[in-house]
Amino acid sequence: MESSNRPLLRSGSRIAIVSPASAAKPELVAAGVERLRAFGYVPVVMPHALTHGPLYYAGTAVERVADLHATFADKSIDGVICTRGGWGSAELLPLLDAQIVRENPKVFVGYSDHTSLHTWFWNECGMPTFYAPMVAADWAKDDGVDERSWKAAVELGHSTGIWTLDEEDGMRILQSGTASGRLLGGCLSILCESLGTPWAFKVDEPCVLFVEDIGTKPYKWDRFLQHLKFAGLMEQVTGVVFGDMSANVDASEMDLMESACLHALSDFKGPIAMGLKCGHLDADNRSIMLGAKVNLICDVLPSLEFVEG
Repeated sequence: MESSNRPLLRSGSRIAIVSPASAAKPELVAAGVERLRAFGYVPVVMPHALTHGPLYYAGTAVERVADLHATFADKSIDGVICTRGGWGSAELLPLLDAQIVRENPKVFVGYSDHTSLHTWFWNECGMPTFYAPMVAADWAKDDGVDERSWKAAVELGHSTGIWTLDEEDGMRILQSGTASGRLLGGCLSILCESLGTPWAFKVDEPCVLFVEDIGTKPYKWDRFLQHLKFAGLMEQVTGVVFGDMSANVDASEMDLMESACLHALSDFKGPIAMGLKCGHLDADNRSIMLGAKVNLICDVLPSLEFVEG
């Protein structure tokens, strides 16, 4: 999708609120909706966004897909923001209609379990998406959203030129170098779980890989990264950006986490950064665009430059 044709949000944009996975707490959704409204948007809560059940889901798979299809088919809707993650997005993949999305591309925002949807949107539709703050998880908090990166990614795109995330956004260098490619990735465990399915994560061109997760110990990071390598997914990866690890280990295990990741990537020659505050964060969650062309520079200081959508 040409960057000049890529959907963006602006003041007054109508944004559909959806729950493609687990049920969200209504009071958190309400708080997030109010903050989005204060931000200048017009939130539209979809029919099943507040549904609870069956089990831990926000409605049946058919109901959740119906909300997504209705959202993309509605030409008055500019964007889609998920309420929260949890589990359930992968259950929707066999039911999604790619033609509806291709004909009506929109801003899609979510993270964590919605990595399944990010991957599907890119594989099936070539549509960039945003690994960025969600309604109940982040927008509901006064300090949940990093406004600078949100506006740069979701509103301005590249209209003001290159925009950058760097050490002020948590990044630190694990391995020096420079790399360019498409920024792809998401929640590491979800990426690995997609392998072997018709909706598997793919790397078909030079790629800067972004991965983050929650509740994942160092040995699991080692395992997942080696899984990607053995599956051939690292062959076109030119650089790696790890997210903030505070949702996985405490400070006493951070050195072990770094060592585990470097062990798994011991034969990888490109730049590696860690600490980007994007995804499972308690506050100031950064926004990135998956599918963007980026430069990863790990020289004296780390930077991730977004150069083209």
